[in-house]
Amino acid sequence: MNHHTGRHEPGGVQQGTAVYLYGVARGLDPGVLGGVTGVSSAAVRAVPAGDLTALVSTVELADFGEDALRDHLEDLDWLEATARAHHEVVDRAAQAAPTAPVRIATLYRDDGRVRQVLQEQHAQFTRVLDLISGRAEWGVKIYAHSEAFETCEPEPRPRTAGGRTGTAYLRRRQAERRSRQDASRRVGDYAQSVHERLIQYARASRRHPPQDQRLSGHAGVPVLNMAYLLDDEHTKEFLDTARRADAELTGVDVEVTGPWPPYSFIDTTDTAAGDRGGGGRPGRGEAP
Repeated sequence: MNHHTGRHEPGGVQQGTAVYLYGVARGLDPGVLGGVTGVSSAAVRAVPAGDLTALVSTVELADFGEDALRDHLEDLDWLEATARAHHEVVDRAAQAAPTAPVRIATLYRDDGRVRQVLQEQHAQFTRVLDLISGRAEWGVKIYAHSEAFETCEPEPRPRTAGGRTGTAYLRRRQAERRSRQDASRRVGDYAQSVHERLIQYARASRRHPPQDQRLSGHAGVPVLNMAYLLDDEHTKEFLDTARRADAELTGVDVEVTGPWPPYSFIDTTDTAAGDRGGGGRPGRGEAP
């Protein structure tokens, strides 16, 4: 994020305000945003430019300036609260019109600069909105618990001369290791088979790194973390397939979340809006 100007009080606190961008919608009735609040409980408003509408709030640089963000991005509680507020704004708009979310903490100098971005990048935003119209993102995570990796019972200790006992022990350990490896392969093959069944109903998919267990709160070992972009009419078939898969393998859970605004499928690297980043990374933009 580039901060071009800005004033710092003694002690290093940056003063002033910036415009926080949540996303860009097409054909949105601004009345949908009435009474909606976003990050830091700031009121959300619309910045229109032709058929595009930016969803924005005014925020204090004391909270969202470069130095403040550097500290906040190490704070999981702050990240969770900010991401939730960001999502709720995007979700509210997405229920009324196609909406392309941007990465959290994407800042601009003022409404005029936001409007300029919408005008300059109209073709790129239109391409993205065409892709996601009538579609939603669904997340699928697969977790394996200890019982999924259970090994075969150790072989009975053979009754041999004392000199053979160490060899028998090594053989048992090798057999246990092979059994664990076989179990891991079985879980991996199962996860891949689930993905191959689900992708049949999806317009596109994205593989994400395993989620930090501090954030997921899940006790199982993460095996797969996928996002799928679905046409609305294929949702039922997709969910039915995921539910059947969840019951197939002991010790393995298939967790489905959604529908979400299609964060994972907003490829705006060639626009002024940032894409969705993992771990709360700030978006591109510019602020005072």
